[in-house]
Amino acid sequence: MSEHPLQALFETVAKVSNSIQAQLSNLIGQPHHSSPTTQTRLFSVSSSSKVRSSENVSTHPQPTDLINMKKGNSASPLTKEELGRATWTFLHTLAAQYPDKPTRQQKKDVKELMSILSRMYPCKECADHFQEILRSNPVQAGSHAEFSQWLCHVHNTVNRSLSKPVFPCERVDARWGKLECEQRACDVLGLTSGFEDKMY
Repeated sequence: MSEHPLQALFETVAKVSNSIQAQLSNLIGQPHHSSPTTQTRLFSVSSSSKVRSSENVSTHPQPTDLINMKKGNSASPLTKEELGRATWTFLHTLAAQYPDKPTRQQKKDVKELMSILSRMYPCKECADHFQEILRSNPVQAGSHAEFSQWLCHVHNTVNRSLSKPVFPCERVDARWGKLECEQRACDVLGLTSGFEDKMY
């Protein structure tokens, strides 16, 4: 039976989650250990195509554990600022992994992701502002460089509106370089057969 269509998404989310957990661990001074043999999946897909939680107990700190440690064991929700920083970390990491020559599907997916984010973001004021920004600055995703620069420009637009310093976009690759992954394990997934690009 072929791989479940969402398997690639789950694997990518697990990789990004592991990266974010490592960054959070570094911030709070807790060691983060990750190796291919000890890594556990957040989700897996069975042959019956049902999504199920992993039966393995992760030895990695979970996001809620890290938040609780940071806040002195009080289980409180993220602030708008913490959510924003986590979102920008995810988006810049995605842009850093975005291919130099994306397929038509990858271009479509990243544009759709930005559109969904502008509608579903859990801060209405932020989502509305992001929709305005997207209207005046449509997603540019023709290449890694184009998408990274577009995202940096958009992030700076948000920063200006919040009276925060802007980031020099010529340094975006130095700040948000590609993840160091063996055997291209962190590449952005998508249709790579070229079939999609041959369509109108």
